[in-house]
Amino acid sequence: MSEKPVSYAAPKGIPEYFPPDSAGFEHVKDTLHAAAARAGYGLIELPVFEDTALYQRGVGESTDVVSKEMYTFNDRGDRSVSLRPEGTAGVVRSVIEHGLDRAGLPVKLRYGGPFFRYERPQAGRYRQLQQVGIEAIGVDDPALDAEVVAIADEGFRALGLSNYRLEISSLGDADCRPAYGELLREFLAGLPLDERTRERARINPLRVLDDKRPEVRELVADAPLLRDHLSPASAEHHTAVLAHLDDIGVAYMENPRLVRGLDYYTKTTFEFVHDGLGAQSAIGGGGRYDGLMGLLGGQELSGIGFGIGVDRTLLACRAEGVTTWSEARCEVFGVPLGDGARRVLVMVAAALRTAGVRVDLSYGGRGLKGAMKSADRSGARYTLVLGDRDIEAGTIGIKDMVSGEQRSVELDKAVDELLAALAT
Repeated sequence: MSEKPVSYAAPKGIPEYFPPDSAGFEHVKDTLHAAAARAGYGLIELPVFEDTALYQRGVGESTDVVSKEMYTFNDRGDRSVSLRPEGTAGVVRSVIEHGLDRAGLPVKLRYGGPFFRYERPQAGRYRQLQQVGIEAIGVDDPALDAEVVAIADEGFRALGLSNYRLEISSLGDADCRPAYGELLREFLAGLPLDERTRERARINPLRVLDDKRPEVRELVADAPLLRDHLSPASAEHHTAVLAHLDDIGVAYMENPRLVRGLDYYTKTTFEFVHDGLGAQSAIGGGGRYDGLMGLLGGQELSGIGFGIGVDRTLLACRAEGVTTWSEARCEVFGVPLGDGARRVLVMVAAALRTAGVRVDLSYGGRGLKGAMKSADRSGARYTLVLGDRDIEAGTIGIKDMVSGEQRSVELDKAVDELLAALAT
């Protein structure tokens, strides 16, 4: 008696992208990368897992990311490692390790790929999330802050999005944060907080302001605002960032209660919000992290960056009905009718691919009807139909899949004919 076949499924909370929907995912990712590349940000490929201590020290033990959401395990050498929950700490570690900061400042890098957080899965919140991020390390300049914000905004606009808003604030600096922290601790001490939240307030009181629970949000509604306690240098920096954004036409709204979920942020902090996504409305955000590089063992250099959720940005595109990408797998589809025709079309396809055209063929000796159905599903603009009689005549059929018009051309001119047609 044979065993019943085992059926497998992807792990819970992990989205998969496959044709035709993967075309949108790829387009969003590539568009966000392109916006960063145009501003001189070079690609860095990061490890998918790092020493756990990197995130504990760099991201902050009081954050939800480190305390509740990381995938942490011991490897075969009994070393504690964690799947990367975010990108900034890894980038800073790489800059320090490889001395990238000794080759000119700022160091401008972009990255992308999967990140991992053990969260309760729901629409827009995944355990494997896809991000595109950038980091600019080594220069404390409000114009650089504005550039980073503008790159994210440019990426969203290039995708055709419009129903989003940019919220921005300042988290101050070392001259004002300690005094404000004590003021906030005094305020929080008078609230009926649970024991875990009190411990978070003790380690980093700003974390309490980031709490998503409605009952906690109500309790801290009257908390003192850091905006009202900025040092002169922080206030001047923030004013300059907003002036640069005004100059380049990036719309924003100031949100004095904005607190990002990671401990390393200072001064400029920002978030892009899309109201078409329900509870998980943030599609990207970031800020300045002036003390992080020194904390991780490098020079005392400032930095600023962002992380944009590719998954959520794709959901935002769908919410707005924005589909500026093509789901077509290829531009030309070849239908060979016979072994001789297959050999010829394989050569034609190779020539077209060399010229930069995306080409697919019907394989397996399918009949004309089935092959044409495959051509239609491929989304190809043109279909090539070739039989043995056509080879004898030295011709090939080209069908326009939009108009339905079909014509015969000389076989040795088919590549040039298609290149000319696709160029129009």
